[in-house]
Amino acid sequence: MASWNPDAPCSCDCFVSVPPASAIPAVIFAKNSDRPRDEVQEVVFVPARTHAPGSRLQCTYIEVEQVSKTHAVILSRPSWLWGAEMGANEHGVCIGNEAVWTKEPVGEGEALLGMDLLRLALERSRSALEAWHVITGLLERYGQGGSCREDPAPFCYHNTFLLADRTEAWVLETAGRLWAAQRIQEGARNISNQLSIGTDISAEHSELRTHALAQGWWGGQGTFDFAQVFSLTQQPVRMEAAKARFQAGRELLQQQRGGITAEVMMGILRNKESGICMDSGGFRTTASMVSILPRDPTQPCVHFLTATPDPSRSVFKPFIFGAGAAQAPQVLSPTFGAQDPVRTQPRFQTQVDRRHTLYCGHQVALGLMESEQDRGQQLRRKQQDLEQEGLEAARGLLAGEWAPPPQELGTLFQAFVERESQVYA
Repeated sequence: MASWNPDAPCSCDCFVSVPPASAIPAVIFAKNSDRPRDEVQEVVFVPARTHAPGSRLQCTYIEVEQVSKTHAVILSRPSWLWGAEMGANEHGVCIGNEAVWTKEPVGEGEALLGMDLLRLALERSRSALEAWHVITGLLERYGQGGSCREDPAPFCYHNTFLLADRTEAWVLETAGRLWAAQRIQEGARNISNQLSIGTDISAEHSELRTHALAQGWWGGQGTFDFAQVFSLTQQPVRMEAAKARFQAGRELLQQQRGGITAEVMMGILRNKESGICMDSGGFRTTASMVSILPRDPTQPCVHFLTATPDPSRSVFKPFIFGAGAAQAPQVLSPTFGAQDPVRTQPRFQTQVDRRHTLYCGHQVALGLMESEQDRGQQLRRKQQDLEQEGLEAARGLLAGEWAPPPQELGTLFQAFVERESQVYA
């Protein structure tokens, strides 16, 4: 059985606003991905594809059966693995995941990572509801497991997920192959490295309660509180910190209820006082994402991604699925084929340089912001101006004031990545 250090850094935060909590008729999704401090996160576009019957798919550690058709996706992912920390598909489905530890043991055996489950769900679903069905089906068949860090020492956990589409959101929380889900049809919700579904369970694994009863975690009488039954009795320091962050995130959402926009979500992701924008204990916010999912199906969804660490000093750049959508090379990490440390056995015995072009330029800019006040302030203003252009473009598009051809929409993210690269040149 894999053990985990109680003081091991572990944090992520996901948020969603469903009307009437949103200021506009749209679902707003957001996530900070908090990972090992030097880990590089890339933004990957994968077009829709068809696959031959009987095809197999190599995920991070194991193979699974491929489906006949996969949807186009935009992913923000640690560059060493197959899955993703967060992303969206062409049908307006967004998903973010979180690490969680429960009474159910976490094993070292390699299976699907939570990040693999996230990508598989995006590639195979047209709604948040369908996405959690995909995840739970794969979880039942293949299980979850394997190290979630590019390091010889195993770092394993189970997962919770926030799934959203144009009409609603779902929170899906797992313990091994078991799970509980909660439907969010209005209001604001967040998750932060802990079980948060109590008695308000919309759906659950058929064996959830019988397993809890057999383990002596639940007496079988009265209400069933999933978080109370499955959470660790002795919460370690890091889990207590997650509890405080969860509460801070909920309060930040409540303060803006009825007025939540993409900018509000970006502000929450940049909040350092709460620890939501974090840099401590060897972990930091390595990438961030905010998505606008309009209720009107004729309007495009707009996804803002940083592809760089520390959202307080990064640019949220707009991505829109369109005819010209393609991979932006500046945010794609180098590949190492069969010699990649994740592919050789034993795994992770060596290190490789996974930094992409934008990451390198951004790191230089962060250094200047810390060492040269005037130059640093100039760079930050340029970042802010560029981000504001992207937000204004999104507002104009959704208000019907800007109607570019689909080809231009598809290349919007690429254009903003190129301009940000020029800022750091």
